Amino acid sequence: MDLVINIENQEHSFIKACVNQEKWAQQKLYEDHFGVMLGICLRYANDKEEAMDVLHEGFIKVFRNIGKYKPGTSLSAWIRRIIINTSIDYYRKRARRRTEDLDQAFDAKSKAPDAVSQYGEKEILQCIQRLSPAYRTVFNMYVIEGYSHREIADRLDISESTSRSNLVKARSKLQVMIGRRKV
Repeated sequence: MDLVINIENQEHSFIKACVNQEKWAQQKLYEDHFGVMLGICLRYANDKEEAMDVLHEGFIKVFRNIGKYKPGTSLSAWIRRIIINTSIDYYRKRARRRTEDLDQAFDAKSKAPDAVSQYGEKEILQCIQRLSPAYRTVFNMYVIEGYSHREIADRLDISESTSRSNLVKARSKLQVMIGRRKV
């Protein structure tokens, strides 16, 4: 006799176990997604300790809201969205809101090869973490997450021009940091 396991039924049972706060299911969910989600948090945080705080806060939200997840859709994408939103909320709680003058911004373009091809992920992440929280958050939201300047402005309660200015300045500062590492 052959035993066939229905994947959709298996996912539904797993999610139900998480909803029922069964520790084995919560631990499996956490362990399966820990690495990728920590990477997201590290891009927004000043350091690993702060990233871990954001990650844990995000997973608390995941476990509280797991009943809203719709089986059959991408669980990883659902968790990722919660972690990104938690990272953004964390930034918003701690950021000083300043308006940057767009007239001071300049276009930061370079003919040099891109940083990704010359440096490892760890080196680039260290440079991103050295950006100010405002620059780092806008950079992540625009370059990594794909938000538009309008969406960034709405989420962070800043103007679109401030979002653009912060992105230009973040790129400029990253170029300087990466340029120093070449020497």
